[in-house]
Amino acid sequence: MLRVILSTWPLLLGVLLLMVGNGVQGSLLGIRGTLESFGTFQLSIVMSAYFLGFLLGSRFAPGMIQHVGHIRVFAALGSLISAVLVLYPMLIDWQAWALMRIIIGFGFAGIYITAESWLNDIATNETRGQALSAYMIVQMLGIVASQALLAFGDPFGYELFLIPSVLVSLAFLPLLLASYPSPKFETGERLGFRELYRISPLGCVGIFLIGGVFSAMFGMAAVWGTVSLLSIRQIALFTSALYIGGLILQYPIGKLSDRVDRRKIILWLSVAAAAVMAVATTFALPFPLLLVVAALLGGITYPVYGLILAYTNDYLSKEQMAAASAGLLFINGIGSIFGPLITGWLMGVVGPRGFFLFVGVLYAALAGYAAWRMTRRATPTVTGAYVGLTPTASPVASVAVIESAPEINPSPENTAAATEAAEALVIQHVPKDQAPAPEDGQENRD
Repeated sequence: MLRVILSTWPLLLGVLLLMVGNGVQGSLLGIRGTLESFGTFQLSIVMSAYFLGFLLGSRFAPGMIQHVGHIRVFAALGSLISAVLVLYPMLIDWQAWALMRIIIGFGFAGIYITAESWLNDIATNETRGQALSAYMIVQMLGIVASQALLAFGDPFGYELFLIPSVLVSLAFLPLLLASYPSPKFETGERLGFRELYRISPLGCVGIFLIGGVFSAMFGMAAVWGTVSLLSIRQIALFTSALYIGGLILQYPIGKLSDRVDRRKIILWLSVAAAAVMAVATTFALPFPLLLVVAALLGGITYPVYGLILAYTNDYLSKEQMAAASAGLLFINGIGSIFGPLITGWLMGVVGPRGFFLFVGVLYAALAGYAAWRMTRRATPTVTGAYVGLTPTASPVASVAVIESAPEINPSPENTAAATEAAEALVIQHVPKDQAPAPEDGQENRD
């Protein structure tokens, strides 16, 4: 891992600075907007606008990269983001903020795709998994660091808007001055949503629901904190706890999923999250317990996101993974757009507890659907190892991480399909040039 970090440090440092800048402005807008007497639903539109921009950027940035190249797209989007960040305090209007959030989301989507393409190209087949793991960890550390910066700033001043702009500008220096060759970039074919749903209904429904959870958590946490009369430092601590929980629990849960039916873990985690949210909705918890709630929520949401992707890919061939990943991330993006909107509406109806109520309802729905799907299909016989991913990852990183995951042995619980498992393992270990071509309809699907 140390060798990987030393060889990719300019890119990782740039990503760290980008995430600090992005994390500061995301939380700051929720606090400043509430202090400026923006309505809760108005702020929910502002927050959801980022995810709309991110979805558009994920769709159109690859074409931009193919036409003008990585370096020009990287520099252009970075300059655009840096300029928009300093405009927020000059245009105190929720509609202007929503438009600027779309631009910011579009820019960050393009930047993530560019950076992840570079990282994927720099890494070798042996180091790609470690490099992308380091990339995901740096992303989360950057968000946590941004909350520390927020805790000691004045949301009514200009400094907290200027600092992210400076950080984003500085983030490009190590990347643009590094001697990395410009990577090749190709867009793959897309997998139709109907076909993707046929391959994995739980994957499609689950990734949509978890998109709503993630955007509600990280888009509306600062709004919830301000409406709940928490101090700036308390809001920063609460948001940090969301990420720290995910950083700590993602990998232990992921390793467990390599040995147990992933649907069971998705079900257990969803039930646990729904129960925690029910407690937070019903009772007025003291702040230390709210930090525990945040850590548990983040510690569940990040692994569930990775589990859903891993479970879906258990039913895909290597050739299908890129197209399926793009489709799943698009579905996740749609869910992310609606997350803040519904959360803001609920908070306007029932008060701050609407924040926890919305997340709890989504997790209850995910638990119910996962339980039903377990009655419809057996556990996959050959699976890929779990890999840690964040919902901010673009299709570039998602595909690279998934394809680098080694295959693991079937779960010992899967005795119902013993014959199919044996046949699958035999085929799996035959060299590709000797393996018989699969017949139509042999896939392990419904």
